[in-house]
Amino acid sequence: MRSETSMSSWEKTEKSAVQRPGFSEKDFYLNEFRGRTLAIAIPSQCIHHMGVLISAIEELTRNGTRVVVISDSQSKFFGAFEGVFFSNEENLLSKIWRRLNQTPRVGVVAPPDTEFPVVCRMLALTLGCFKLVCVDEEGGIRNPQGGAISFVHWDELCDYLEKTSFEGKPARLALLNEIRIMLEVGVEAVNLCTLDGLADELFTYAGSGTLFTHESYIEVRPLSIDDFDAANDLIQKGTDEGYLVARSAAEIDRVLEQGFGAFVEGRYLAGVGSLLVDDEQASGEVAALYTVTRFLGEGVGMHLVQYAVDWARELGLAYIFACTTSEPVGAFFVRQGFREVTHDSILSPKWKNYDPQRLKIIHCYQHDLLET
Repeated sequence: MRSETSMSSWEKTEKSAVQRPGFSEKDFYLNEFRGRTLAIAIPSQCIHHMGVLISAIEELTRNGTRVVVISDSQSKFFGAFEGVFFSNEENLLSKIWRRLNQTPRVGVVAPPDTEFPVVCRMLALTLGCFKLVCVDEEGGIRNPQGGAISFVHWDELCDYLEKTSFEGKPARLALLNEIRIMLEVGVEAVNLCTLDGLADELFTYAGSGTLFTHESYIEVRPLSIDDFDAANDLIQKGTDEGYLVARSAAEIDRVLEQGFGAFVEGRYLAGVGSLLVDDEQASGEVAALYTVTRFLGEGVGMHLVQYAVDWARELGLAYIFACTTSEPVGAFFVRQGFREVTHDSILSPKWKNYDPQRLKIIHCYQHDLLET
């Protein structure tokens, strides 16, 4: 989605993350995982490439994350763990805790006479871990058109299970049913991906599978100073990709200070935006709106714009506006209640020293806020 003030990657496949000294996508996620316990559930039929699994685990443990790997096969790979327990052992939780104090990775084996998805659910609840990653040959779920669905909350999962045929796939149905129950009884988040996609699912904005949460996964709030690194990274990413107009350091500072973000699970930044207020004209510009490709179709852009509208109303602004050189972006703003206007109808210091050639192709959209 290409726009001067609202350009996202909604119409372009996301490529590699912008890597700058001091911050990267992986750094962002590793910081979230540090000092916490993460569980990975992998059935025996998915253990086809040990190197992929061990590499992801080593990345986590070097980071200070404790990892509990759950499987139904002891023989295939539990030699890689100093501590291995059976899921039906007494005092399992305290045993795992004591072993994690000695080594950052522990294995738990489901006995052969148990249903593996059920064991995963019970262990996730027993451990109280903040995230369970389920590895499955099919990976995340898809919509009827075959497109990946990145985020699903409990109501949507229930609807998906009701409307989807699982003929010939009883194991898949059992796994998704257990994920539904996990969310219902208190597990914070469950990721579903393939083994090959494990690192992408854990460490990148793009991800590779589906994240399940109980409540609506998108929360929009003002950026805090701890969010500035990730927000600045996304803005730079959008600029490098040609979706956002280049800004000076001072302009970036203003965008961040008046910025807001759409967060998944309250932590993961899905998109950013800013409301640049002009008190003299009682107006505001919706600027630097950028959404990560993974969140395409998740309504993130709509949530960000609605937040800007509500915030502007609270401030008593007469109107807000946005500018773009893209017709699809313009159509998006129209769907959010904006109307197209000429640039000279918007009284803003934005036009001072503005590129005259760009001015010829710019489209402006205004959302009136005062009742007439």
